[in-house]
Amino acid sequence: MNANKPTLTLGPVLYLWEGEKWRDFYFRIADEAPVSHVVIGETVCSKRLHFTDPYFAPVIERLVAAGKRIVLSTLALVTLERESQYVRSLIADSPYPVEANDLSALALLEREPHWIAPLVNVYNAATARVLARRGARAICLPPELPASSIDEIVAHTPGVDFEVLAFGRMPLAISARCAHARAKGHIKDNCQFVCKDDPDGLPVNTLDRQSFLALNGVQTVSFTCQALLAELSGLVGRGVSRFRLSPQDCDMVSVARLYDGVLHGRLDAEDGLARLRQIYPTAPFSNGFHHGQEGAAWIARARNTAHGANA
Repeated sequence: MNANKPTLTLGPVLYLWEGEKWRDFYFRIADEAPVSHVVIGETVCSKRLHFTDPYFAPVIERLVAAGKRIVLSTLALVTLERESQYVRSLIADSPYPVEANDLSALALLEREPHWIAPLVNVYNAATARVLARRGARAICLPPELPASSIDEIVAHTPGVDFEVLAFGRMPLAISARCAHARAKGHIKDNCQFVCKDDPDGLPVNTLDRQSFLALNGVQTVSFTCQALLAELSGLVGRGVSRFRLSPQDCDMVSVARLYDGVLHGRLDAEDGLARLRQIYPTAPFSNGFHHGQEGAAWIARARNTAHGANA
């Protein structure tokens, strides 16, 4: 078991929010949310940067003043020279650790202390150890990993803080094309930023009209929201030291307080789930990947032992 007290990390906002909303969100996180680390920066689409750039410095200042530890996020897919230059500048100039969202950033980060995002495929301990030798100090494991794989990776990779996505729609894929724009009759080069009309993603249904996925610009995320509350104690027993909350269009301060309460034994997991459904009723919850089943599944009343046995 990890000797350090487990903590919460706030992942980057993956969706396009208006600049003022984005700023106010982080101001409230700084003032009220019990998270130790905040990962911040544009991850999905470089065209969105002009929405947040005017507010980036004051947001960082507010978070630092509140005692939050800052990590800067790189782009998940670099396809243009200006995007390459942006990532190079971000890494070269950052006074904070940087989180790599794809392998192109790793060459620039080698030997520098950095984080690995859940978009990087860390599926076994050998990969985790290679990344650790290259300077990775924290790895947020992909949400599709079952508990048995988390056990194996954490147990055989010393010197790394491991993190698991505990709340949020799961990132599944990213593309050079923008299905979100196409779904609304536009092309990527003239998208008119239609993704800002869907601050929690655009739901996609199957031909049978069943909810399936959600579009977020060039990114595809799950329709369901991963909610690992009953699993927290088992994950701590495995040596996971941080739990990531991925921002959704809801009261994320209340989400953070709820997870903090369950994580530190002040709130029962079942009560926490009931409250979480009230805070975020937009999407059904899932925990299937963690239990070795399809990701959209919900395994009710999971009981984890200190070694994290599945239900």
